[in-house]
Amino acid sequence: MPPSVEDRLRDILGAIGEIDRMLEGVGLERFKVDTMRRMATERHLEIICEAARRLPDEVKQGAPAIDWRRMNDFANLLRHAYHATNVDIVWGIVQDHLPRLKAFAELRMRAIEG
Repeated sequence: MPPSVEDRLRDILGAIGEIDRMLEGVGLERFKVDTMRRMATERHLEIICEAARRLPDEVKQGAPAIDWRRMNDFANLLRHAYHATNVDIVWGIVQDHLPRLKAFAELRMRAIEG
């Protein structure tokens, strides 16, 4: 049986939770020089993007403020042009975009769990 919407949302929330834990108390300058933390963050972003890519369109339509296409493009960058990944962009995604995605995923999970 393929993963359900609930499974995908759990994957998204789990990866966001890992990023939150890894980056607690970490600023941009430390993030830039901490290769292990940066690489782990990028891997979790790949997981988030892949899970989001596989959400049905009707689910994504519930969050028009999230740029789903751009998220997919970013995942392709991480997978195929990893040498061109900009740490400032990664940091910006974590700081500016993940909270919105997390809020959406939590809302959808509450609706599913009733």
